[in-house]
Amino acid sequence: MLVLGIETTCDETACSVVRDGKEILSNVIATQADLHSIYGGVYPELACRRHFELIIPMVDQALKEANSLPTDIDLISVAYGPGLIGALLLGVHAAKSLSLAWNRPFVGVNHVEAHLYAAWMGCESPEFPALGVVVSGGHTFLVKMESLSQYEIIGQTVDDAIGEAFDKVAVMLDLPYPGGPEIEKLARQGNPKLFPFKSGVVKGRPWDFSFSGLKTNVLYTVKGQNCDKKAPSQITEQDKPHIAASFQEAALKDISFKAMAAAEQFGCKMIFLGGGVTNNQRLRELFHASNVPVHWPLSGLSLDNAAMIAGLGTHIFNQRGGNALDLEPKPRIPLSK
Repeated sequence: MLVLGIETTCDETACSVVRDGKEILSNVIATQADLHSIYGGVYPELACRRHFELIIPMVDQALKEANSLPTDIDLISVAYGPGLIGALLLGVHAAKSLSLAWNRPFVGVNHVEAHLYAAWMGCESPEFPALGVVVSGGHTFLVKMESLSQYEIIGQTVDDAIGEAFDKVAVMLDLPYPGGPEIEKLARQGNPKLFPFKSGVVKGRPWDFSFSGLKTNVLYTVKGQNCDKKAPSQITEQDKPHIAASFQEAALKDISFKAMAAAEQFGCKMIFLGGGVTNNQRLRELFHASNVPVHWPLSGLSLDNAAMIAGLGTHIFNQRGGNALDLEPKPRIPLSK
């Protein structure tokens, strides 16, 4: 089965052609980081305009790189949530339009579930139950996976997602957007033990995450205890690498410790990680201590992409068929049961 994937949940316009759920024939991505960098985060209206400009050229490019024609495509798979509603609308309506024009079925998939599938794609013999760990700009949670598309939430963030926390701390340190790679790069020059930062503890919920207090600790360190965000910095340029390293270590150790402990507690045979923060090399080092096999997204599939959308769409279509044309995008959707 040859599947065209479409991804427009946030600030990447992506299209991909994937055969039989795993063989990636093309995977084209147009990032908007340059467009949003001056705002320190994604500006939704600008993101939608860029999706509108790029979606059809990206479909054409994906087909060209896959050496495929529209008549070769068997299925169209699109992320219908969660994400920015305007961006989702563009992707979903593009998929519906192509479905009608090419007389092909289409299927909507959960963008977050697809992040877990990005790690599953590279695993030859997945074993269940497994632990799924999503660490991205918009999501941070742990799920017990009984099979593909069968999940039980174990823990989740009660405030900021991990990627969001990285972006906000990057702003405090005058680093460009997106903040995650910049924090990681600066942290390599710092001492992670110099500042005693700690992630939050959620009372009575040992598997949940809280990063807002950690972020506030960094803010007080940078601006002073009785500050507002516009107050002048209280630190030197020499302090910044140590703050970056200490923040990163606290946040990533919280994730890795809870994930590895949950894997043992719930009898998981593998750990699958997904989301943009999986690119962080310190996070990967921390998971070396895991007693169960750890699987990371294939190269190029950590950040938002359409290959994971096409791959997951193949399995969903084989399980339950396609969607009707009345499928609507949803900014918030739970993982399927």
